[in-house]
Amino acid sequence: MAKQSVSSEAVQQAGSAGGPAVARSVEETGLTVTFLADLILKQILFVGEFTQTQVAASTGLSLPVVEQAVDLLRRERLVEVKGMIETQKFTFRFAITDRGRKRGDDLMRICRYVGPAPVLLEDYRRQTAAQSIRHMRVTQELVNAAFADLVIDVSLRDRLGPAIAAGQTILLYGPTGNGKTTIAETVGAMLPDIIHVPHALLVGGEVVTVFDPASHRRVEAEEKLDGRWVAIRRPVVKVGGEFTLRLLDIGFNPVAGFYEAPLQMKGNNGLFIIDDFGRQAVEPQSILNRWIISLDRRIDYLSLQNGLKFDIPFDQLVIFSTNSAPRLLLDDASLRRIRYKIPVDRPSAANFEQIFQQACRERHIPYDAAAFDHLVGAYYRKLGIAPDACHARDILNHLLERAAYLRETPTLSPIAIDAAWESCFIPPTTPPLPDA
Repeated sequence: MAKQSVSSEAVQQAGSAGGPAVARSVEETGLTVTFLADLILKQILFVGEFTQTQVAASTGLSLPVVEQAVDLLRRERLVEVKGMIETQKFTFRFAITDRGRKRGDDLMRICRYVGPAPVLLEDYRRQTAAQSIRHMRVTQELVNAAFADLVIDVSLRDRLGPAIAAGQTILLYGPTGNGKTTIAETVGAMLPDIIHVPHALLVGGEVVTVFDPASHRRVEAEEKLDGRWVAIRRPVVKVGGEFTLRLLDIGFNPVAGFYEAPLQMKGNNGLFIIDDFGRQAVEPQSILNRWIISLDRRIDYLSLQNGLKFDIPFDQLVIFSTNSAPRLLLDDASLRRIRYKIPVDRPSAANFEQIFQQACRERHIPYDAAAFDHLVGAYYRKLGIAPDACHARDILNHLLERAAYLRETPTLSPIAIDAAWESCFIPPTTPPLPDA
């Protein structure tokens, strides 16, 4: 596959919402005309006749760039003109020749990537810096609005705000079932601005795909963009117990012959959540060791199969969420690299009642203060246990399922709460099984 030429200067730096300008010439793409011609040849390998307009749509290239590449294919007798729709050159109908089909087959054996033309690594770095999370304008009003529907202490919200605004690493820790994951997801939903990611990069002559519909939410761009880029909301990448260090390495598909960007690259300019931190197969300390340089210097290093090493931006807000005691997971040096350590504790009695009322509204169950007092007195006070925020959801879901089974209207009553509690929770002391 052809190597890239000199770096393009086509990327605008007009802030996080400013997208890359349309490349009007081969030189502005930073790619060689030979590379673009090869890519187009693979695109048309299995189609009949085509126009340059169709090729521009599939490759994300402007018509002047496509014209230069198709002219090269014509000169090398790899495509031929079959006719025209109108008298304009862009309406010529082309078809691949037998020679072109053989050349296309050879190219596909090397790399099966077809789609929008890649951008250069230098342009990706430049655009990522222009839309850095450090450029986000996160205000107290924005944070308050984002967390308005969550019942959390004002003190917790006020600790979260500066951490989000700074784009710094956060560790949320505390007992299970009290909203750490919900808080992290709320942060992702509130991130401002539209950013731009490339469909693919060209690194050392190799294609690396970046845009991923599973991680990126596409939006309609207000301005005309280079078609090799995609306008998206700031990404939110979330992993849990399945997370391994292998997911942080660039992936190579030996059958397809091209690479896929690792998760942290897909999360650039956005949020990376590691949920259930400490429950992964890999040791927590190993994850921090892998990211020591990344968290400090905001760069990461990747390697291709041919041994080529290159650096990429590491520009994301990282949130670790754990039910374990932080000092049981990480040493002091690693904890120091996590700028914000924020505890998320069980709700107060007043907050738990608000959470329970909110859960009732969401499930269209009329709230009954006497029934709630029965729950608190007969179980939490009597058993000497503190409620977790998730208990409201769990109890009411059991109540709904029982009512559906009995074909009754869901009602918050002491009888319904007793039945829900008994099926939802294990008693503090379980009697031994009788002898056989």
